[in-house]
Amino acid sequence: MTARRRAVALRSLLLIGLVALLAACGGTDIEERPLDALSPDGPIARAQDDLWRLVFPIAVVVFILVQGLIIFAVIRFRDRGTGEMPKQIEGNTRLEILWTVIPALILAVIAVPTVTTIFELDGEPPVDERLDVTVVGKQYWWQFEYPDEGFFTANEITVPVDTPVHLHLDGTPEYEMPDGSVQPDPEQDQLVLHSFWVPRLAGKKQYMPGSDRFLTIQADEPGRYLGNCAEFCGLSHANMRIRVNAVEPDEYEQWVAEQSQEAESFEGEDSAAARGEELFGVNCVSCHNIDGHPDNQGIRIGPDLTHFNSRPEYGGAIFDVEDDEQLADWIRNSPAEKPGSQMQPFPDLTDDEIDDLISYLRTLD
Repeated sequence: MTARRRAVALRSLLLIGLVALLAACGGTDIEERPLDALSPDGPIARAQDDLWRLVFPIAVVVFILVQGLIIFAVIRFRDRGTGEMPKQIEGNTRLEILWTVIPALILAVIAVPTVTTIFELDGEPPVDERLDVTVVGKQYWWQFEYPDEGFFTANEITVPVDTPVHLHLDGTPEYEMPDGSVQPDPEQDQLVLHSFWVPRLAGKKQYMPGSDRFLTIQADEPGRYLGNCAEFCGLSHANMRIRVNAVEPDEYEQWVAEQSQEAESFEGEDSAAARGEELFGVNCVSCHNIDGHPDNQGIRIGPDLTHFNSRPEYGGAIFDVEDDEQLADWIRNSPAEKPGSQMQPFPDLTDDEIDDLISYLRTLD
């Protein structure tokens, strides 16, 4: 090997070592690694992690063995300039049996727990023991419907601990309108591929328009579990976040009771909230639903805002609800704040009108 080739090889090894070192860097606290799939916090994620812990060491051993044999063969049997052919082993029955049987045994060791885990995770929890949530992937946010409770949330779901949550990834969504009729989602023809992923609770599941898919998640402990869309879906793919709040059962029941309430109406009053409610009816009800609003049409092209002020974040879970200045910028021109946002700008609204709208949104607890 020439000096130049040795230098190139050395630099390559150093680069590989540096990459491996940087990949291993990170805090030891789980709060510093909220998307760590190797720190499962539920039985579904734990079953997948157990399978990974079995397969990964086997794969590492096989990789080292195969690469070691390749390196040995390259060095041991390299052309030494003598013109002699190396010894041929074609037709060696023992070797052929050996390298057929060993991989077959390895695959069998991997296949049995893999197939078992697949069937285990593919089963649906009993109806009377689970929480059902319907998921619709929009651009670029998640809509969550609690069909048994009768309300909607956006980007964030609250679930009781130690309870299987059966997610219906609905690619053909329909909605019941205030008059009792059912109509398809107005944006159904604009739905695109997404991938639902909350790493510490379960693996990824594709969201496919026109198809119904299902995923179960479950949390062992109370906490806030972070997730993301894991399928590139457009300009704000990285701004399409998921938040799962796991709480104790009694706290969950209280939350359900609060979310089931209609918003307060200020019709006929002379206040900022009343003016904001009127402005909402003029500008926003064609896309957003607020249960209890006098002009409500039940349309959910955008997120359901009935309890907007009870959420910590909005806009794909990237903006702080309590930041009035940011909220004003969002109302005025959301595509400028989040690339690809489907919400139309409102350049004709005055600062006072936007303040009134915010005053109304602040009542939606």
